[in-house]
Amino acid sequence: MSVSREPTVHAPAVVEPTSGGSRWQGGASKGGTAPPSPPPSSPIHHWRSKNPLSSFRHAVEGVVHTFRTQRNMRFHFFTVALVLGSGILYRLPATEMLVLLFTASLVLITEMFNTAVEAVVDMITLSYHPAAKFAKDIAAGAVLIAAVNAVVVGCVLFLGGGRPEMLRYRLQQPPTLYLFVAAALLLFILLLVWKILGEKGTLLQGGVVSGHSAIAFFLATTVIFVANNVFAAILAVLLALLVAQSRVEARIHTVREVVTGAVLALFLTASVYCIPSWVVQYLPGGRVLVQPAPNTTPLLRTEENAPQ
Repeated sequence: MSVSREPTVHAPAVVEPTSGGSRWQGGASKGGTAPPSPPPSSPIHHWRSKNPLSSFRHAVEGVVHTFRTQRNMRFHFFTVALVLGSGILYRLPATEMLVLLFTASLVLITEMFNTAVEAVVDMITLSYHPAAKFAKDIAAGAVLIAAVNAVVVGCVLFLGGGRPEMLRYRLQQPPTLYLFVAAALLLFILLLVWKILGEKGTLLQGGVVSGHSAIAFFLATTVIFVANNVFAAILAVLLALLVAQSRVEARIHTVREVVTGAVLALFLTASVYCIPSWVVQYLPGGRVLVQPAPNTTPLLRTEENAPQ
């Protein structure tokens, strides 16, 4: 004789949050014990990194993204590079260089804030709205004010108070250290821009141009212009060629990438060392600057009255 048994139906489990955690109601389990309480919820800002290096990497990624996507940012970046290089060649005092650097940085910062505002507005607004337009216009206006301020500061520092004559005097025989620093700064900026715009490798390894090859030929070209010694120049070029060959042999760069870095460094370094003499020839004013004696100001003489 068989006895039929009805299936046991368990009540659904319900979890109610309490001040001391979750409380289990209903449902049966083997052994008569309730299952453990679920773990506490994760913090709201769990995505924030506690590693300072990660935060720095995210900040660099923001700058790189702005440079890649914003044409105005690229224009401002190149302009800042040229202005700072000119300030180094001009041998501006430390105070004026700080003013120039702060003004240029202000333009870049406002451009990045403008990009951030546009991204947020585009994210929360799916259709045209006057408030969204005003937000973008105000951010763009901040960039305009910073750019106009930079132009005024540049005109005052480079053109005001007899500066063209002083510029001609200082460019007649510029110190080698100033030329070296200006060329190194411009080369670093160009390599950084080239690697950012390229779609190969990283900032520190690989890429569409060989940074090691560019630096090696930059140093070799500097030796050629500074040493005035054929033997030293040949040794410097041979060392640069060995560096370039090692990058190709290690399969980090191709021959084309190595040659591109070498040509970039040669052209840039030669331009920096030759441009001051060209500028002196074409500066207006018709004046010849005489080498001043120690603790005296430069003397200005017209070409008609200059001694033959």
